[in-house]
Amino acid sequence: MAHALTLNAGSSSLKFGYFHLDTDAGEPDARIVGLVERIGQGQRAHMRAKGPDGAVLIDKEFGRNHVSDHGTALERVVAFLRDRRPDATLSAVGHRVVHGGPDFDAPVELTDKVIKRLAEFEPLAPLHQPHNLSGVRAALELFPDAVQVACFDTAFHRNHPWVNDTFAIPRRFYDEGVRRYGFHGLSYEYISSKLAEIAPHLHMGRTIVAHLGNGASMCGLMGGRSVASSMGFTALDGLPMGTRCGQLDPGVLLYMLQTEGMGADEIQNVLYRESGLLGLSELSNDMRTLEAAAKENERAREAISYFVFRIRRELGALAAALGGVSTLVFCGGIGENSVHIREKVCEGMGWLGMEIDEGRNLRSEQIISTDLSRVRVLVIPTNEELVIARAARDMLAQKEETAA
Repeated sequence: MAHALTLNAGSSSLKFGYFHLDTDAGEPDARIVGLVERIGQGQRAHMRAKGPDGAVLIDKEFGRNHVSDHGTALERVVAFLRDRRPDATLSAVGHRVVHGGPDFDAPVELTDKVIKRLAEFEPLAPLHQPHNLSGVRAALELFPDAVQVACFDTAFHRNHPWVNDTFAIPRRFYDEGVRRYGFHGLSYEYISSKLAEIAPHLHMGRTIVAHLGNGASMCGLMGGRSVASSMGFTALDGLPMGTRCGQLDPGVLLYMLQTEGMGADEIQNVLYRESGLLGLSELSNDMRTLEAAAKENERAREAISYFVFRIRRELGALAAALGGVSTLVFCGGIGENSVHIREKVCEGMGWLGMEIDEGRNLRSEQIISTDLSRVRVLVIPTNEELVIARAARDMLAQKEETAA
């Protein structure tokens, strides 16, 4: 039995999974899944992991600055796994890599050449790509005999129509790779496959998926394939996020440069780390904190309202791009857990044929729309780790077949 570790580095988190693999194409079997969150920024990081039966294996908060970066987080994860599985050897390590650029549209084995090329995309995803590649380098040292596989968040969107991928700037920029890539592709790939499993008739229709978390985006699917995404050249565009601005008039950047006299690094820090829910609320980037404070804190309420407004605006835009909508799926930490956000997004959407059932929504049932709603509204927990584990399985099978 082969085993794989999956690593999914977010801007302030590290999700991980330990899987048994069947290289004869059986579904990867998750034995441990977990998360280290609140990494860095002087926070108290927290690790939580569960076994296949849902039993909690670890639920631990670390001291302030004890998990200062993603490399330290990975060390904590490896120590935990070795304590739980001291005799297990890894055949593969699968990595989420946010930006594959114009080169990579499918999982690829990580070589020195590939890693060097991926490092060139770090300016396009500065909150993620450096962490992704830091995890790759650390895993190469820790598990030198394991096959290392990169899975790209941009790959799922690579077959968009040209009009959905380009910007109205001189064409030479498109030829140089300046185009709309879209992100959260591993999440959308999983939701597409899950929808095909539980509701094939919906999968074949027009679906909008709202991946709402500290990073947030939306995607329009036609027959399970991405045709439009709210994110673009970088992971800044579209919806406001925990600390990222979302859609922004380019003139604001000119104002920062010319009037404020800000440099590129300063602007990057503002747009990626000081904006979004944190910038609007001046309180927190965490929706749980904002919802808890909203009754007494006007800025928390305003940040939530703006988040909802942009989701609703993007919902209408994607419905237009698809020529209608038959299904809306909520996923991601906020989409899966915030009853209030789902309610407010769908409120007054009867013109689109959408109506949610208050009780079903409160219980976070899989289908939260009413029986009479023309648009089915679902809540489906995403599983990027399983998508990565599948890629690791397929890569091992391919190598075994080549060696035979």
